[in-house]
Amino acid sequence: MNPDEAAAAFVDRETSLRATALVPEIRLHLATEVTPLWEATEATLEKGPLPPPYWAFAWVGGQALARYVLDHPELVRGRVVLDFASGSGIVAIACALAGAARVVASEIDVFAAAAIRRNAAVNRVDVDVLAEDVLDAPPQGWDAVLAGDVCYEKPMASRAAAWLGRLASGGALVLLADPGRAYLPASGLEAIARYTVPTTREIEANENRETVVYRCGAGFAAAAPASSLDSISPIT
Repeated sequence: MNPDEAAAAFVDRETSLRATALVPEIRLHLATEVTPLWEATEATLEKGPLPPPYWAFAWVGGQALARYVLDHPELVRGRVVLDFASGSGIVAIACALAGAARVVASEIDVFAAAAIRRNAAVNRVDVDVLAEDVLDAPPQGWDAVLAGDVCYEKPMASRAAAWLGRLASGGALVLLADPGRAYLPASGLEAIARYTVPTTREIEANENRETVVYRCGAGFAAAAPASSLDSISPIT
C-alpha cells in the first residue's frame, strides 16, 4: 500500500460520514473525539508530538464560508478557486457544487489531503489537492481565494493575512470566515454575512459560535488582534 492509499485507509477507519447542521448538503469524514484520533495519528506515523487533526472536524469558519458559497454560487461559478488551508475540504466542495470551473484545495497535512480527496469523492465533485505551502509561492491564476478560520495562531495569521492582502490587491476575490479568533486583523475587512454555527465543546468553548464572512481588501495584512475572544482553546 502506497502512502496515499494508507492515508485514505486511515481516514476511512478513524472517521464516519456525517453532515453538519449548517451545511447539510455536504457529507464529510469526521471524527467524534479529538484525543483518540490524535493518538491514532501519532501512532500511525510513529512520531509525535503532531499538530491536532484539524482536518477531521468541520470548523465553524469553514461551515460558514461553505454555507455562504452555496447560497451565493455566482461568486465562484465559472471561476478558478483556491480553498486555502482546506482542512476537511468543506469549502472546496461547496465551491465545486456551486459551479466553479476548477477548485484547488491547499493542505500540507498528509491525512488532510487524503480526507479532502475522500470527501470530494463522496460528494461527487472534482477537487484538486495542492499538497504544499502556498504562502511563499506566486499566485497560480486563482480568480477567487477562500479561507475558513485561519487566524487562530499568530505566525499563521501574520503570513496568511499578508498573502491574502497581496492577492486581493492583485484583483482576486478573497473571502475569509472567522468566529473572532485572537489574531484576526483589525483592518481591511468588510463583513458580508453572519451565521450562528452549531459546534461542539470538544473543539470550541461554546456550543454555538457567531461566525462572520468577510471580503478581504488590500489592507488585510497585519495580524493585530481584533478581538479578545479565545482562539481554538479546547483542542490547543
